[in-house]
Amino acid sequence: MNPGALRALEFDRIVSVLTGLAVTPTGRSRLAALHPLKEEADVAAALRATTEGVRFLADHSGFPLRAPADLDVLLDALAVEGRALEPLHLLALAEYLDSIEQARATVAKLDASFPVLHATVDAVASFRSEAAGVRRAIAASGEVVDEASPALAAIRERLRKQRARLRSTLDAFLRGRETAKYLQEEVVTDRNGRYVLVVRAEHKSAIPGIVHGASASGASLFLEPLATVEINNDIVALEEEETEEVRRILLALTDAFRERAADLDRTLDVATMLDTIQARARLSQLVDGIEPALAADGALELLGARHPLLIAAIRHRVLGTLNSEPRTFNPRSPTPGPVPVDIRLEPPVRVLVIAGPNTGGKTVALKTTGLLAAMAQAGLHIPVEQGSRLPVFRSVFADIGDEQSIAANLSTFSAHVANVVSMDRDLELPALVLLDEVGAGTDPVEGGALGIAILDHFRRRGAHLMATTHYDSLKSYASTTAGVVGAAFGFNPETFAPTYRLLYGSPGRSLAIEIAARLGLPAAVIATARQQLSEPEKQLAEHLARVDEDLRRLEQERRGLDRERAAVAETERRVGVREAAVAEREERVRRRLDAKVDDQLRDARRQIDAVIEDLKAKTAALSERAAVRLNAGGTVRAAGVSTGEVGAVRSDARAELDRVTDRLKGGEAAAAPALPSAPQAPETIEAGMRVTIGSLGMEGVVSEVRDSHAEVDVRGKRLRAALRDLRIIDAGAAAPARGAGSAGDAIASTRAVRGAGSAGGAIASTGRPAVHVHIDLQPRSGTLGELNLIGATVDDALDRLDKFLDQSTVSDIREVRIIHGYGTGQLRRAVAKYLKTHPLVERFEPAPENQGGGGATIVVLKE
Repeated sequence: MNPGALRALEFDRIVSVLTGLAVTPTGRSRLAALHPLKEEADVAAALRATTEGVRFLADHSGFPLRAPADLDVLLDALAVEGRALEPLHLLALAEYLDSIEQARATVAKLDASFPVLHATVDAVASFRSEAAGVRRAIAASGEVVDEASPALAAIRERLRKQRARLRSTLDAFLRGRETAKYLQEEVVTDRNGRYVLVVRAEHKSAIPGIVHGASASGASLFLEPLATVEINNDIVALEEEETEEVRRILLALTDAFRERAADLDRTLDVATMLDTIQARARLSQLVDGIEPALAADGALELLGARHPLLIAAIRHRVLGTLNSEPRTFNPRSPTPGPVPVDIRLEPPVRVLVIAGPNTGGKTVALKTTGLLAAMAQAGLHIPVEQGSRLPVFRSVFADIGDEQSIAANLSTFSAHVANVVSMDRDLELPALVLLDEVGAGTDPVEGGALGIAILDHFRRRGAHLMATTHYDSLKSYASTTAGVVGAAFGFNPETFAPTYRLLYGSPGRSLAIEIAARLGLPAAVIATARQQLSEPEKQLAEHLARVDEDLRRLEQERRGLDRERAAVAETERRVGVREAAVAEREERVRRRLDAKVDDQLRDARRQIDAVIEDLKAKTAALSERAAVRLNAGGTVRAAGVSTGEVGAVRSDARAELDRVTDRLKGGEAAAAPALPSAPQAPETIEAGMRVTIGSLGMEGVVSEVRDSHAEVDVRGKRLRAALRDLRIIDAGAAAPARGAGSAGDAIASTRAVRGAGSAGGAIASTGRPAVHVHIDLQPRSGTLGELNLIGATVDDALDRLDKFLDQSTVSDIREVRIIHGYGTGQLRRAVAKYLKTHPLVERFEPAPENQGGGGATIVVLKE
């Protein structure tokens, strides 16, 4: 894009704010060079990356990047072959690489909806071993530790011994009776790396040694006793060895990174990209920006557009007060922000001519459009409303203000013409051309004619064009030319103060006389100015005033309709969300109930199988015993098993089946088609009859008949069964259940229940009995999370409330609403009293006004 246009649009200020949001030196450097992109694919990719960054920051504090402040110096040193990094630089590099690895691990935990971030961190190389080596060799203070190498440990051990030997020798001179008297001070000092005594000058021959210098006054000499010369020589040599070994260790640690230069460059570049994405995302948060759509049809539609530099958070950063006085800036303060404006250039319209009073916002509208277009093409979110879209421009030009004319020593008019010439020469479509006060700075008639010609020239070349004007000829051109639309910024008809609202179709009134009056120009001057207007001019002004008033009224109605549509859409959205949530909860409850029933049925089948197997075993044993008795020569019956034994078997089987039945929901069990014998007609079943319940082989007495079902008393337990599943055994009065029978009876009973023990539960094949389990769920008034008790008595309401709370807990619903209405308050008080002591209730409170107020109660259930 044209550099002059970017300066005029103040794109550099946005870049300045953006670089301040980066946390790495390389990130700041890369953002400082940010510029709008020309290719649509590149722009789309950059915008997607920013969007992912915003979504990431919604759940994270940011990427944990910890780059050293002098990273550039560190990297420059690393690029010099054979040069070792300083210990603290090595520690800083290791820490930075660790933080990059942490950022990679953070991104790796994200789901697949972050493809850009995942693809970015895929290039990170691991430097764990190199970083660990640095931390093993260098302490946090920057000192290379003894353990860095065996050689270093040995050298330092010898140094310690020699220094101890030296201290001991010198201490002997300090404490010696014969030598102490020659010393100026009882101290040991260092001169040029040699440890020496401070001897009085007049006694320099009293202690044999080497003089390494004298004090400034000459009264003291720095003497190295001959007894310590050899020790000092050893120390100096060992220190040189230590220095060389430390340098060798640092070089080895540095070369470990240098040998992986490609991996290191790629990893550091990933950190830079993450930092730039994060900075762009933070800017989006500051301006409350969104990702605009890229319009392939060339439409430019910026809804609710705000100039970024007028947003409080950005303005404070630009002025530098956010960092210097952080407490003075409150992002929620009532500081007025920019008034949103709608900018529309939709095909076939490509030219927008904006008129209206001075200080009304015309120039700001031009700058807002150009700056937002540049920001979007640089991959930045822009402060507009959802639904905004714009094309990708290959060139953007702006002729705004007089700064260029002053710098070039040109008149305002000459500078404008020179800019237009430059635009026409460098124009590359798609292009955005912004002209402030086109044709101004010369005779209004000629300037208007020239302005029309310039606008029409760029229109014919296919550019998107926005221009501001006060000329009536340009307003007329906008209202009569295809592909051109006029608009004007509104004003308060009573005070003539600008409203900064753009009214499309309005010819616009400059209101020069009215604004001058509002600014305090003497009334006599204003009256004289009005008298200078011709009668046609006055009539035109009155006509334009009526048109503006009609347009303002229509605009207010349109905005009202937009608000109503938005409210309806929001309501529909909320209803949709609630319906989806209810459907999801109902599905979850259904799945849980299905699973619970399946578990109960599987358990019942296992137990029935066990009963059948037990019956088989006992029947076989009884048959064997009967055969043994018969073979013994007795004259017993063919079924020579005692009735007590058979009865015991049948009793055990029935008792086990009773336990299975009781475990099923509500104790209701209904058998499938009856045994092969012809079923009795339902109307023949009466109370007092002894019957068998289907394939279960359970005998009992009918206690009550209701419609198509009967209540059957089976050894003191009441079961409900369908009439079609009952077989009459004895139509007489009730008698005790039979406890004895023949072995054949036992075998028959076994066959009767055997069909229920298959893996599939009920068996559908012809002639095979089946067991059916019925579970009834009581209907509830309201949705899953709501119970309506209006109209119920207190007793009935509390009974329903208790069941409702149980069901809600099972369904994992934490918050429910109880609707009891207002009435006399009796039901509300009863519900509140009951909830206070209910073990499942954590707390309850009156519902908000939008959920029923005092006529309903919100209950939060325990986990």
